[in-house]
Amino acid sequence: MRVLVVEDERKIADALKRGLETEGYEVIAVSSGEEGFFCLNSESFDLMLLDLMLPGRDGLEVLKTIRDKGFSLPVLVLTGRDTVEDRVLGLDSGADDYLVKPFAFPELLARMRLLLRRGKHETEKPLALADLELHLPTHQALRNEQLLDLTSREFELLAYLLKHQGHVVSREMLAHDVWKVRERSTPLDNVIDVNIARLRRKVDDPFPLKLIRTIRGVGFMATASDDHAAT
Repeated sequence: MRVLVVEDERKIADALKRGLETEGYEVIAVSSGEEGFFCLNSESFDLMLLDLMLPGRDGLEVLKTIRDKGFSLPVLVLTGRDTVEDRVLGLDSGADDYLVKPFAFPELLARMRLLLRRGKHETEKPLALADLELHLPTHQALRNEQLLDLTSREFELLAYLLKHQGHVVSREMLAHDVWKVRERSTPLDNVIDVNIARLRRKVDDPFPLKLIRTIRGVGFMATASDDHAAT
């Protein structure tokens, strides 16, 4: 599980990173909302821990922005603001849970586990785009109610695109999250392009509506809209 920590107090951020890594999480820690936005747009995360008192954009602005942009990952707000009004404002802005500082680390872990379980149940629902459906538990893909014959890699690739539908997915993201390559000593661009081409032949070629687009110079996008400079 990958966790993004957005916390400007270095001691707290370092303690969270050490503690969570000891529990088996992969942690990226940044100190500003702008860095958090960059990470969310370039990498994939399962959970976000967000401080409200940040330099520049505060946590509430960050939270509203990522929800407006369609990011659905669970967000656990960490803050020293402990009034009822503050908690209500945080939850209304898109937080999934709210933990007041100082907090006990075991309680943080318990709340994270709850949010991650909740997220897991949501991903068990079919992923859908137009007439395309992916059933994750059974690894079945259907288009216009026709079963698609996908390899395991093609299914995983398509699922990743659908989870990020409407957003550009870079080759770097695919290498990291689908191929699980942490350090790219050998570029995978050609391998990724070949797999995308094979996926298109099965998912798009037999149907008039094309769902997998190439965003020139950037990456790929799963979308039913034509409002993109794509092929």
